[in-house]
Amino acid sequence: MEAKILAFIDRIRPFLVSDGGNIEFVKWEDGIVYVKLLGACAGCSLMDVTLKNGIEQLMVEEIEGVKEVRNVL
Repeated sequence: MEAKILAFIDRIRPFLVSDGGNIEFVKWEDGIVYVKLLGACAGCSLMDVTLKNGIEQLMVEEIEGVKEVRNVL
């Protein structure tokens, strides 16, 4: 499962980097993917929108077993 999550993150990372941000995988536990948003993403007022309506929505659709994505501060 972690390999699928890491591959997904590697695929979306360039979009975050292009806006001055980044994403780091922290862990996978009980259907929840824990990530850390970095750079410009960490302090962005749209961080929750990016996380829930972008990253989480795509990851849940593409990777069976993923229920939620949470940012670790």
